[in-house]
Amino acid sequence: MGRLDGKVAVITGSGSGMGRVEAILFAKEGAKVAVVDIIPEKGEETVKLVKEAGGEAIFIKTDVAKSADVKKMVDAVVKTYGKLNIMVNGAAIAPAEGSTVELSEETFDKTIAINLKGVWLGMKYAIPAMIKSGGGAIVNFASISGVRALPTIPSYCASKGGVVSISMVAALENAVHNIRVNCVAPGPISTQMVLDQWPDEQIRHFSDMTALGRLGKPEEIARIVLFLVSDDSFWITGQTIVADGGLTVRIP
Repeated sequence: MGRLDGKVAVITGSGSGMGRVEAILFAKEGAKVAVVDIIPEKGEETVKLVKEAGGEAIFIKTDVAKSADVKKMVDAVVKTYGKLNIMVNGAAIAPAEGSTVELSEETFDKTIAINLKGVWLGMKYAIPAMIKSGGGAIVNFASISGVRALPTIPSYCASKGGVVSISMVAALENAVHNIRVNCVAPGPISTQMVLDQWPDEQIRHFSDMTALGRLGKPEEIARIVLFLVSDDSFWITGQTIVADGGLTVRIP
């Protein structure tokens, strides 16, 4: 038996990166997965990989910053599978910013809209469906940037810090409904995007900053998320799990 047998899961941002790995892992553990992304080609590729692994999945194109899109997505999942048990809010952007003074209003607004508003909208529409389903588990993606101040990415830090805060509020509000809400705060992870875009010097720099001397792997984060949405973590809610290879231990 899988750890998610009989469960229905939504994963936003699962067209690539950590979200794609989570979708495949959840399906292998028995969940029916709604792959949610704004880029259809990437989302459909994730669905294909899930099915090749023996799982069941559908793709729903969604702009997580638009209320109507998110509501329509949750409604489609419930219509297809009859319930919703798991929500992973992972869709996010990490644009070039500059200092607090240099940051443009356009970049600030877009980052907050996707990274923070998108998480709020995901919970806003998922929670009522979970209540009707008898409860559930939500994991919101924060970042070490949400628990530590890092220069030149002010809107990203603000968005991820907001995710931590709103997750704690939602955890308090919805425990009575048998709904748990937690965050994962990853450090630098070796997604394909990072490997393609980061120069070798930058990869070495962040690897050296961690206590374990390397970047994290998407599979390592996916297993943490699996734990948080499974019944194995039933006594955990309102928490932020920092998974950074010891990087924040070395940042005062």
